[in-house]
Amino acid sequence: MNIGDASERSGLPAKTIRYYEDIGLLKPGRSENGYRDYSMNDVHRLKFLQRSRSLGFSVEECRQLLSLYGDTQRESADVKALAQIKLGEIDRKIAELQSLRDTLRHLVRNCHGDARPDCPILDELAGKPAAGAGKSAAQDKELSPRH
Repeated sequence: MNIGDASERSGLPAKTIRYYEDIGLLKPGRSENGYRDYSMNDVHRLKFLQRSRSLGFSVEECRQLLSLYGDTQRESADVKALAQIKLGEIDRKIAELQSLRDTLRHLVRNCHGDARPDCPILDELAGKPAAGAGKSAAQDKELSPRH
């Protein structure tokens, strides 16, 4: 089948399929006229890559998973170890995102959102202490930019 058919059957854009071929994750056959000739096995491999990537595996991790998939002597412990590492990375990212959300939520709650120029969100982004923390309101007013 041609790349258009492989794209339709795998759900991946032709550009991605060509990229996977360029980096050696896929090696379609060639027809007599030199065009790529994708087999159902190639489509299966593309779907495997698509699912792996959607779970957050990098291209190199996908390469390892494909290697393990094709190795009939593999140990499932090797596959599980890769998945556990990825799960740990995802858990760390989730914790980081939750922390970012909590910080931003706090800043939004503490911003008056009115016509006054003072803004704890901008102060935080600028690395300034919160208004009134360690200085008087008069000092704070002197340091704020004039509009």
